Amino acid sequence: MKLNKLLSALSTAAALLAAGTLAGCGKHEADGKVRIAMVVKNLGNGFFDAAHRGADEAAAELKNVEIIYTGPTTPSAEGQIEIINSLIGQKVNAIVISANDPNALVPIAKKAMQRGIKVLSFDSGLAPEGRLMQLNPSNAELIGEKQIQMAAAAVGGAGEIAILSASAQATNQNIWIGVMKKVLEKPEYAKLKLVATAYGDDQSDKSYREAVGLLRSYPNLKAIISPSTVGINAASKAVVDEHLVGKVYVTGLGLPSEMAGHVKSGAVREFAIWNPIDLGYAITYAAYDFVKGDPSAKPGGSVSAGRMGTIALDASGDGAMAPPFVYDKSNVEQFSKIF
Repeated sequence: MKLNKLLSALSTAAALLAAGTLAGCGKHEADGKVRIAMVVKNLGNGFFDAAHRGADEAAAELKNVEIIYTGPTTPSAEGQIEIINSLIGQKVNAIVISANDPNALVPIAKKAMQRGIKVLSFDSGLAPEGRLMQLNPSNAELIGEKQIQMAAAAVGGAGEIAILSASAQATNQNIWIGVMKKVLEKPEYAKLKLVATAYGDDQSDKSYREAVGLLRSYPNLKAIISPSTVGINAASKAVVDEHLVGKVYVTGLGLPSEMAGHVKSGAVREFAIWNPIDLGYAITYAAYDFVKGDPSAKPGGSVSAGRMGTIALDASGDGAMAPPFVYDKSNVEQFSKIF
């Protein structure tokens, strides 16, 4: 246990150093820049690397914005709490976070807001009391139903399916899975049977092991749905390695740059995702509105999002972007060059 705590502390410190968040802040206060810290679930995740690119694009357009990109090396609430505590000490202007746990981060998020820092969440949200706004990449109902539709199409509308999620505490994953289960109750999906839900914690090696476990535990399995960009990649590799291409199909949410090869191999027929670049871009613009005190930037109001237009917020401060886009052999190569 002590060794695990030590390793966790070391990995968090490494993440802080890698993102440059341990540097002094006096220079930044003097140059008048708005400093927005993007705290992601974990570093080395292609989805968040793309979101970082979008944040940098927004910062370049806004001129006086500096992006601090950081996160723990492995996805944990404890790692994010340590990082946010450091950011509070540096007096950043805003923190935008994809939360590893919706509730565990609330106390530290409240502390940040009490110090005048604007806290927003995106992708995987914080509980409403811990943030000013949550930017969802799409509507949860659309995301959940789309994944069932793709699985049904891949297996001819009948057979056993399983879900490979990220962590059991991931807000967005749990919402989407809840929607998927409701969709499966519809008459048109009566012949699909959900046999298991596994968790890979958004780690490639664990997701791979969990996928292999599903394939071996359920010999009649026809499809694995993974609403995680890490999980879908790992599950696709597992299907190839277990020599089950054409017998088991993988679908869910993935990045074209990571999934093109799996579409080509036949392990994946189609998958969906929104543009993470646009997500990072939009949340940066939103944070800027809150920092600058835009009167519309509040629950029930709206935020500007540059090239993405205006995003309306509901009474809880939730906003949503576009429906997920489907990728298959007809377009995946084209988009793999973008993200």
